[in-house]
Amino acid sequence: MKSSRLYPSFLLAAAIALMLFPVSRAADATTSTIKFSDPGKPGTLKIQLARGDLRIKGVDTAEISVESEVQPITRKARKDGLRVLSSSSGFTLTEKDNVVTLDSLSETGHFGGRADFNVSVPRNTNVVVQSSWGGGIDIAGVAGDLDITCTNGVVTLDGISGGAVVNSMNGQIRASVQQLQDNRPLSFTSMNGEVLLRVPADAKANLRLRTHNGSILTDFEETALVTKTENAPAAGPGRRIVSRSHGSTVLPPEAHEAIREASRAAVEVTREAAQALREAANAAREGAEAARIGDDERGPTPRPARAPEAQRTPRPPTPPIPPVTGGKLVTGTLNGGGPEINVATMNGDVTLRRLERK
Repeated sequence: MKSSRLYPSFLLAAAIALMLFPVSRAADATTSTIKFSDPGKPGTLKIQLARGDLRIKGVDTAEISVESEVQPITRKARKDGLRVLSSSSGFTLTEKDNVVTLDSLSETGHFGGRADFNVSVPRNTNVVVQSSWGGGIDIAGVAGDLDITCTNGVVTLDGISGGAVVNSMNGQIRASVQQLQDNRPLSFTSMNGEVLLRVPADAKANLRLRTHNGSILTDFEETALVTKTENAPAAGPGRRIVSRSHGSTVLPPEAHEAIREASRAAVEVTREAAQALREAANAAREGAEAARIGDDERGPTPRPARAPEAQRTPRPPTPPIPPVTGGKLVTGTLNGGGPEINVATMNGDVTLRRLERK
């Protein structure tokens, strides 16, 4: 009788423990690894994403590790000699000539499902990222050069020490640079979003800071950061305004020209895509007519598994990111000058801060 009274209590306690214990999703994720063909030299990782968050971490390792709930796709030869042209959502991970390519765009298409990735790379790896439609990008502890293009999402760089070129259409850019190196410039551009850059207090650099609708701010002392503009009133504790927005939304002529040029480029790309669609439709009609005539003369014939390349619908183009020109420009030197740093945004503040040593 005593054990029968304890049994329901034990079940109740177990149920409560299961509710309180966090459920791990690690079992749902898959991990793939790949090595550079020449690990003695810095390699390059190229990533193509449709949408989804990307987190890259530089670690002391000799291989690249990719973790995602999206399944990797392997291209194994079929016994009948046919190639698989269509597949479920996934990604490919390949290596050639010390370049590793993580491609989820060709598998899901521009409008495919979301695909999040956690990637570990050797610290000196160069990283190239193309994110087409949305998702945050977070890179930490990488000493190689970075080339990032992001349409929609926040870009966060933590503890980088190589060169960097970052372009974002919509989203903040936050970067902390552990060390500046000669001949490895930094460039950060956002059309809509603030840019926050942290560099060591003793860093040496040549600066070009630009914004249209926003302020250019810093917490560096005037003796360290020497600019070619007059200082405005104080911007609060520990910061000063190098250039202030006056609230005007009127853009200078060169900005209008840059926007018009980007619009013309987008129209041209769209026109080319429409022409490709028309050609594909014509090719499909001609193929269907030829097949119909062949069926009439020879009887039914087998159909291919998928339409040939000419009949496939082309991918929609990724919107171009126009250059940022005009606006309020501040140039100067930090601690006497050094590597080039360019920061620009159309809408948002540009803030240069001292990096607090950990």
